[in-house]
Amino acid sequence: MVTTETPPAPPSRRPAGAALAFLRNTWRGLTAMRTALTLLFLLALGAMPGALLPQRSLNATKVDEYIAENGWWGRFLDGLQFFDVYASTWFSAIYVLLFVSLVGCLLPRTWEYFRQMRAEPVLTPRNLARMPHHATGETTLAPEDVVAHAERRLKGWRRTVRVEADGARTVSAERGYLRETGNLVFHFSLLGLLIAFALGRMFGYEGQVIVPANGGQFCNSGVYNYDSFRPGLRVDGTDLNQFCVKVDGFDATYLHSGQAESYRADLEYQSDDDLATGTWRPYRLEVNSPLRTAGDRVYLIDHGYTPLFTVTFPDGQVRTGSVQWRPVNPVTMASEGATKFDPPGVTDPEQRRKSQLAITGLLAPTAVFRGELLDSAFPAADDPAVAVDVYRGDLGTDSGRGQSIFSLNPQMVEEGKLVKVARQNLRVGEQLTLDDGTAIRFDGVRDWVALQVSHDPTQVWVLVFAILVIVGLGLSLSIKRRRVWVRAAAREDGRTVIEVGGLARTDQAGYGEEFTGLSRDLLAKEEKS
Repeated sequence: MVTTETPPAPPSRRPAGAALAFLRNTWRGLTAMRTALTLLFLLALGAMPGALLPQRSLNATKVDEYIAENGWWGRFLDGLQFFDVYASTWFSAIYVLLFVSLVGCLLPRTWEYFRQMRAEPVLTPRNLARMPHHATGETTLAPEDVVAHAERRLKGWRRTVRVEADGARTVSAERGYLRETGNLVFHFSLLGLLIAFALGRMFGYEGQVIVPANGGQFCNSGVYNYDSFRPGLRVDGTDLNQFCVKVDGFDATYLHSGQAESYRADLEYQSDDDLATGTWRPYRLEVNSPLRTAGDRVYLIDHGYTPLFTVTFPDGQVRTGSVQWRPVNPVTMASEGATKFDPPGVTDPEQRRKSQLAITGLLAPTAVFRGELLDSAFPAADDPAVAVDVYRGDLGTDSGRGQSIFSLNPQMVEEGKLVKVARQNLRVGEQLTLDDGTAIRFDGVRDWVALQVSHDPTQVWVLVFAILVIVGLGLSLSIKRRRVWVRAAAREDGRTVIEVGGLARTDQAGYGEEFTGLSRDLLAKEEKS
């Protein structure tokens, strides 16, 4: 007895087949709708650290402070790129996978949808009594008349009339195709949103700048004009949209509690041809009412005060200082900062570093004193006062390193190179005199405003896709897919048996009432036709 065995497949083909099967199953899993929904949830979950934690692209100083305050936990989060969420590897991976999943899911689904739209309604089932909704009746009308009446009654449905082998006439009708249209619109709009956001991150930019509200100007001519600037991945800051704004004044109204009711800044701006002609156009800038010009948007995002100091040096020379201080209490607008001075007429670097001045402390727009302690009672500048500490020595400005305009260099203070020489409370018009005869007078306050310039070339598309998302979701939730069949068969006694069957392709809620009314009309009115 001879037996034969089928030779095994060549070993070289097995790994290739297994790899192909793995890739095919991976692609099917990635392009499944449940995978797309899971990735969308992960994208929303991954964006939460960007809203809850300080981001390095927005404020690197706050990130450093957070890491220093939280020790190993801060360093652990930094290692996971939680302070650079939107530029992190894991967030980008989720974003790309979601994009691929949606594309791979929607393309075959769209093709299948167009095939269904071109196809005729399905054949009438042989046994309509098995349908979830069923009704039957008799009439003296001929089957042709029954079908004609059914066609009139089912106007607006996609329907087809057929003649079966036994001579019975049927009507197959379907309705609710806009539900799938809504689903596709929703998902394609979601895909469009992802693309628009990605392009916006690539070609958009955003920057903040503080401008004095007494004629201060800002021109969008380069990144160095900003206090902070966030460029898109494809923006190098050399080709910004050209425009200029001038802040002529600022007005704020407050509730009795001190809460801000409105901020308004009187602007003048110029863009396009106005830059060549020198024409300034007025604009009333308010919160959530940005100036739109040259393809950019200018927002009013904050407000504060600049204390005015006049310093008279022992040789009689006078210098004025007006540097914005930052609010530390958003309710009362109590502010802190540092106004710095170089001694006039001193050319020797060593001597100049020993005699620089800095005025730091607290500014109260509406002063209230608790003993010698100054506080602010209201955010409006009704009765401004300052509690100042005056430092003399080396400010550290010659080190080549940048430093905050709102504070002193703590290293200079710790090393004794910058020494406190006076402390005093000053109202408007009051002054203090240092041991070397230098007089410092507080002359009042001025307003400053913080402006944000935003450029997003995809803003209109984001709005369009967002609207389409809502429209598509509304269609998919409000429209139901359903089918109805009518069969009219003649009997030997001359009467016609009518059967009506119905099937809800989606949620059956509400279709029972619709089918009952439809079948009652089809069955009851045949006798009257």
